[in-house]
Amino acid sequence: MFTRVANFCRKVLAREPGTDTQQESHHSESDVAIIPRAQHTISRQEISDNALKVLYRLNKSGYEAYLVGGGVRDLLLNKEPKDFDITTNATPEQVRKLFRNCRLIGRRFRLAHIMFGPEIIEVATFRGGHSDNDDKNASQQANNGMLLRDNVYGSITEDAHRRDFTINSLYYSADDFTVRDFTGGLQDLKQGIIRLIGDPETRYREDPVRMLRAVRFAAKLDMQIEPVTAEPIGRLASLLSEIPPARLFEEALKLLQSGYGYPTYQLLRQHHLFRPLFPVIANNFTPQGDSNMEQILSQVLKNTDSRLQNGKRVNPAFLFAAMLWYPQVEHAQKLAQESGLAYYDAFALAMNDVLDEQCRTLAIPKRITSLVRDIWQLQLRLPRRHGRKAYKLMEHPKFRAAFDLLQLRSEIEKGELIKLAHWWEEFQQADIQRQKTMLTSLGDEPNARRHRSRRPHKSSAKQS
Repeated sequence: MFTRVANFCRKVLAREPGTDTQQESHHSESDVAIIPRAQHTISRQEISDNALKVLYRLNKSGYEAYLVGGGVRDLLLNKEPKDFDITTNATPEQVRKLFRNCRLIGRRFRLAHIMFGPEIIEVATFRGGHSDNDDKNASQQANNGMLLRDNVYGSITEDAHRRDFTINSLYYSADDFTVRDFTGGLQDLKQGIIRLIGDPETRYREDPVRMLRAVRFAAKLDMQIEPVTAEPIGRLASLLSEIPPARLFEEALKLLQSGYGYPTYQLLRQHHLFRPLFPVIANNFTPQGDSNMEQILSQVLKNTDSRLQNGKRVNPAFLFAAMLWYPQVEHAQKLAQESGLAYYDAFALAMNDVLDEQCRTLAIPKRITSLVRDIWQLQLRLPRRHGRKAYKLMEHPKFRAAFDLLQLRSEIEKGELIKLAHWWEEFQQADIQRQKTMLTSLGDEPNARRHRSRRPHKSSAKQS
């Protein structure tokens, strides 16, 4: 995986005797490793034309400007970058004066977004270190160490040491085509190591989301989290409760819908980070890890990864519907048994309870939770196929997602659900005559709606 990087890393990263790669925070300007074009693999042909336009204009206007972060990292790993970020010594206001298609965003981190149709090039000003004398409008830190505002500007060296991981602290210059490494990132890239810059506990307290990023990069890049970087994560996982639920929702999508959701899920559990995101699910984990909920969770993430890696689209509503299905069913059964409600009424109440509880940690938008409800409600309707009901169900906008969830459930629960899933699969593919025959062969099977019990047995409720 790292063959191409390894070849030039060996040429340019021979450190001075006694240099410790864990002491990046003590590097000075003279410690930067500058790799000339002949000794690295990044070509301008692999960089977005729009990113190059931004770099060239900033350079032409007298500013320093570099491609930085994941774009540089992925190019060195011979991967296609998802986006291209730029850092510069120009302030956000100076960037806006240079680009009419620019807008400034953020208060915590002031950024410039330069729009080229659907592509956005993000431009950040070099970050500097914090001190007690900083203007509160530029720098603000909570008592627990979390950075509330981080708009202190500095040099490229300061910026390199303010970044999170060494492999994301590599700078490419379109002016002289060099790569600059201030923190030993190339060596860590070669060795497959995720390493925080600076003291891990301090950096995690500044922004607890860095713990999630460490896990995401480790899964995505098939790397190992360096032990010193990994050690505080379990102890500090509860800090994620201080992150706004809207931000955690966006992070959850990155974690689970990047094409590496299953290995990411395994690492989240290993480092005790899954519970702060999905307490509803974590409350139902079993010692053996083989419950229906855990099985469907693993399978839906594997299926999602397969779709994304094959260039297919995925819907977060289906992912959440599958992940939360069994907690929802268990809660519905409990409500029905304790309150005497009909199961379908208890089911409706349980949907509200489970989604409300989940949204306390992840602010899942209403447009998604409404689709989750549709998919869940259709699980109760799919067994009722008599007359025109089967045709009406197939016309429902979320029928296909509901059928996919039915198939997932049948693989886990077996029994009658397998027969039901096979029936629906054949019915969708059959011609009109065959469909009529299939409906007729259902015979006089009792209608579940007319003959349901007000206090269903737990086993029958699971089949609903």
